[in-house]
Amino acid sequence: MFYTYVLKSKKDNNLYIGFSNDLKKRLVEHNKGLVESTKTRRPLKLVYYEACIDKDKAILREKTLKTGFGRMYLSKRI
Repeated sequence: MFYTYVLKSKKDNNLYIGFSNDLKKRLVEHNKGLVESTKTRRPLKLVYYEACIDKDKAILREKTLKTGFGRMYLSKRI
């Protein structure tokens, strides 16, 4: 399985959108500061995720959620 996920920074309340095939491990990496794009925004909380069987579909969903429409969708879901 592949996961498209949304993290919320408890420091600045901004969202981070990504994908991974191991969601639990990836969340730990984010919160340990091992991910360059989020290391200054810790701690992070998982607020949303979707599971996909296909990696390409998970990546496409990540890109969709990063658009204006996707962020509007997330604001209604979170």
